[in-house]
Amino acid sequence: MALGIFFASLFALLALGIPIAVVLVLCAITLMLFLGNFDAQIIAQNMVYGANSFPLMAIPFFMLAGEIMAYGSLSQKIVDFATMLVGRIRGGLGYVVVLASILFAGLSGSAVADAAALGSILVPLMAREGYRRDVSTALVASSGIIAPIIPPSIPMIIFGVTSGVSITKLFMSGIIPGLILGLILMVTWTFLARKGNYPRGKKYSRAESLKVVKESVWALLMPIIIVGGIRFGVFTPTEAGAVAVVYALIVSMFIYRDVNLKDLKPIFIAAAKSTSVVMFVASAAMAVAWLLTVAQIPNQMAQIFGGLTENKLVFLFAVNVFLLFLGMIMDLTPAILIFTPVLMPLVAKAGIDPVYFGVIMVFNLCIGLITPPIGTVLYVGCGVGQINFIDLTKKIWPFLIAEIIVLILLILFPDLVMVPLKWFAH
Repeated sequence: MALGIFFASLFALLALGIPIAVVLVLCAITLMLFLGNFDAQIIAQNMVYGANSFPLMAIPFFMLAGEIMAYGSLSQKIVDFATMLVGRIRGGLGYVVVLASILFAGLSGSAVADAAALGSILVPLMAREGYRRDVSTALVASSGIIAPIIPPSIPMIIFGVTSGVSITKLFMSGIIPGLILGLILMVTWTFLARKGNYPRGKKYSRAESLKVVKESVWALLMPIIIVGGIRFGVFTPTEAGAVAVVYALIVSMFIYRDVNLKDLKPIFIAAAKSTSVVMFVASAAMAVAWLLTVAQIPNQMAQIFGGLTENKLVFLFAVNVFLLFLGMIMDLTPAILIFTPVLMPLVAKAGIDPVYFGVIMVFNLCIGLITPPIGTVLYVGCGVGQINFIDLTKKIWPFLIAEIIVLILLILFPDLVMVPLKWFAH
């Protein structure tokens, strides 16, 4: 009964268009009233406890680093480098979108930041070169979800904090799935580029190529420093966020010189606003998670999926169908915070590696960022692409299908996730 009350209140409040953080608090209150032990102080205590986490401190740091990069020219340098490498191929700017998303993923860790930063640069450029604006925007949005998969990844930080799984291992295990996703998107774009007969970009001379590499090297070094530092134990993921901020400031202010002291105020304000939203959601979700445990909802979920845990493959497919549906109606962060504690006991019972499941869960829910009606990145795409939601939704399907195919491959071949972790362990 508690499970039904929770889902009914959750979906009803979401349908009313209430902000997700407020929805979660109201769900907590509803559950408490149902259990007959309402106490506002307990909700407040759990919300404070939810935000009081050292690993979660990585989120404001990476968000601040992303704001600095978006304000300056770091993202433009990455686009220039990607254009130099693949821009001369037919439909080259499409390949630039995917490659730039892969490179930018090592800087931002956020699909929204990736889609907004690169989309604002590349969609107008593609439109001027004769590309369809709706198709270009769909590619930008689809490529944006590479960012939360390749480290540093904000959703993986949230999953690691919620589940107790090593964030470093999650980071390392996300590299190959993110690269495979980028490759599949490029293959999908190849067919669309031929069908649309899109133009080729210019071919760079040796001197021009060297100039682009020289100007972009500082931007390209950042993901190497972050991932390498985490892998070799130089700093923790949280400390890596602080390193990213310092590095982005030094490069933007003293090397590229496109950010000055006056710019820091709007940068910090924007980062604070973004962080406050995420931390409010995290706090509210922690209160709900505690009440879900008290109401024994994990046990009720176990009764639904419990019979499937004897077969790992069947269990994984069933859970992933559930998560795909969940991603259509709920944003990534609250979905991870609420359902990770519910699903992890079942994952342990099925004998599935928690790191592997974490990558699969994050990957799956990232697809939800580009599925209607709630897909956050879709709305970002509408803004940067200046197109309406329906037109973008129609053109997102080839890329969405490609991403679901990658998800199925990761389920069928777990080594695509786990082998990189073994490589980095030696």
